[in-house]
Amino acid sequence: MTCTSRWPVWDSVVARQLVTAIAERHAGPVLMCLQAIQGHFGYVPEGATPIVADVCNVSRADVHGVLTFYADLRTSPPPPVPVRLCAAEACQAVGARALKGQWQATCELDAELAALTGVDEPIFCLGNCALGPAAVVDGELMGRVTVERLRAAVLARAEQDSEQSV
Repeated sequence: MTCTSRWPVWDSVVARQLVTAIAERHAGPVLMCLQAIQGHFGYVPEGATPIVADVCNVSRADVHGVLTFYADLRTSPPPPVPVRLCAAEACQAVGARALKGQWQATCELDAELAALTGVDEPIFCLGNCALGPAAVVDGELMGRVTVERLRAAVLARAEQDSEQSV
């Protein structure tokens, strides 16, 4: 099963339009501009930094500082079905560390699954502590996660994306 990207290809004209609309309404909107670019393209490409700096009237270093400070901003394209496992204490108390190890082992044995989900990107607290261990699969919160449930959710999302691209 292949899963195509649902993100548009980087376009500096579109990016400039996105950030200009934000800068016209808000003061000091560097973070909001970077979030808008990521929301549209799936990540913040290298070419976004000078655009945001220009539109927001700040230095490229200022933009780079914001971009590298916030862990949720990414500078490379996301995998087709991103998986983030909660690494906070409440989830650790109910097996998140073991789940992480089991998930990594499963991905190492299944190249297709590894290609769909990319590298491990921990997240620190999803606010779902009572239902830990928690995870986010392609933006969808899951509680009481097991490897089997993660795998099923990833494959279902990949299948859904494949059907939509046909």
